Amino acid sequence: MMSGIKRKKCTLLTWRTVLWVLLTNIMLLLYCLMNTTQVKIRGSKQDTCPLSMAKFLKKNVSTPSQSREACSPTFNVMFMKTHKTASSTILNILFRFGEKHKLKFAFPDGRNDFFYPSPFLCSQVKDYRPGDCFNIVCNHMRFDHQEVAKLLPSDAVYITILRDPVALFESSFHYYHRAVPLTWRINGENKLAEFLNSPQTFYSPEAFNSFYLKNLLSFDFGFDNNLEADDSRVMRNIHNLSKRFDLVLVAEYFEESLILLKDTLCWTMEDILYFKLNARRSSSVSRLTSELRAKALQWNGADWRLYQHFNATFWARVEAYGRDRMEQEVNELRRRNAEMRAICIEDGGAVEAQNIQDRRFLPWQPVGESSILGYNVKKNIDSRFRTICEKMLTPEIQYLSELGVSLWLTRLWGWFKDTVFSLT
Repeated sequence: MMSGIKRKKCTLLTWRTVLWVLLTNIMLLLYCLMNTTQVKIRGSKQDTCPLSMAKFLKKNVSTPSQSREACSPTFNVMFMKTHKTASSTILNILFRFGEKHKLKFAFPDGRNDFFYPSPFLCSQVKDYRPGDCFNIVCNHMRFDHQEVAKLLPSDAVYITILRDPVALFESSFHYYHRAVPLTWRINGENKLAEFLNSPQTFYSPEAFNSFYLKNLLSFDFGFDNNLEADDSRVMRNIHNLSKRFDLVLVAEYFEESLILLKDTLCWTMEDILYFKLNARRSSSVSRLTSELRAKALQWNGADWRLYQHFNATFWARVEAYGRDRMEQEVNELRRRNAEMRAICIEDGGAVEAQNIQDRRFLPWQPVGESSILGYNVKKNIDSRFRTICEKMLTPEIQYLSELGVSLWLTRLWGWFKDTVFSLT
């Protein structure tokens, strides 16, 4: 009887592995086919957003009737959306601001990212023609400043967000490990601990999707994610980023980050109201011991140096803004967010994916599980607030669709992964 059970488990595991390999190869084939259709345009001065077009773009923007005396709102923004850093919540803020002011987004075509993990190219933008100008670029990409700069007016503000590399690594490992074949041979219930205790045993830089397992921030910014922390190129890369980005937010201090964002862009408190999107249920978060945390820091040493540098610059910005002033603004943001929660959200908080009643508000889930929380909109919501509530609660994929982005490849991937794992 026991041998029969073992054979059944082995058969199930084999069937699941075969299906997953088939899925991976199909998606790689589709990805390669789409990549070959791109026109790879680099280095031409004619590609750059010309000043005349930038001025024309500004004329077509819906501006507020009253602006703060000392400044006017910024409409040209590049947000470098990093992975597993609360960036989806920032994205929702940008979508709402852009839609409100009729701004022009540079969107991907067929998917929700710019052919990540390939380096960004202008030709990856939907319907791009050399010389086109945009107000906002904000979807996932592997950053290339030279290419991104071609899309935006010269006064565009560049923003990104970082997260403690240990927390980011834990989140990335949990979210992506089923999409990284390197992790499939890790035994035991605690795969994360097994990996950190002997990372070189399970890691290969050339392996499919291996970048999710080491210095993911560095990889997102277009750098070599396999550099050791003491490599001189790491600090050179950090200094280059310092020149490119006007503001670097920190996920651990999200509210303070939004206040600095508001101040930098001359936006209003209303513009930065938010609900936390794409959050995991707490039971799915691995609690790392101090020993494992140290190993995770060492393994992601380049990202740790990156984070330390910009965490220091972040707090220098807070000091310049004023600690007392910051505290008052954070308290006001919390008060306004609490008001919106009471108006918009059924029972006032996030729920498990299976308890979300309207699929419009169901967030994208990782392969093989449903650990990402979402929300239910209040049934008897005041009609004055229905639109803003729904927009604040709409996940990235659904919001992109509402903004007119074709997501056929993303949706095909979603259908395939959900179908495969519902059968196993």
